[in-house]
Amino acid sequence: MSTLAEETFVLVTQELALPELREEFDEQKAVALITQALRQLLDKNLERLLQICYRIDLSENTLKKILSESPPEQLASDLAQAFWERQKQKIVLRRRYSGTEGSE
Repeated sequence: MSTLAEETFVLVTQELALPELREEFDEQKAVALITQALRQLLDKNLERLLQICYRIDLSENTLKKILSESPPEQLASDLAQAFWERQKQKIVLRRRYSGTEGSE
């Protein structure tokens, strides 16, 4: 079974249509890749970004806080971290209720 971080990356990849990591999986590299994708969406397609936030069930308060309080150069990074944490939380909940908790 894959690790929590790997499963999280798969979920985020599906939402953002990201390429697969070709080298060994690393959570920091995954978040950096997500940051790049979100930066593009922030610059070119905010409506799509907001749809994705809704679809992954990112808290409206979290999104508002990031959009209003993060410095512009850190906005995509903070949003990527929030995406990552939300998707990781969803996997933990799925594992808990499917009886496969414990593999990290």
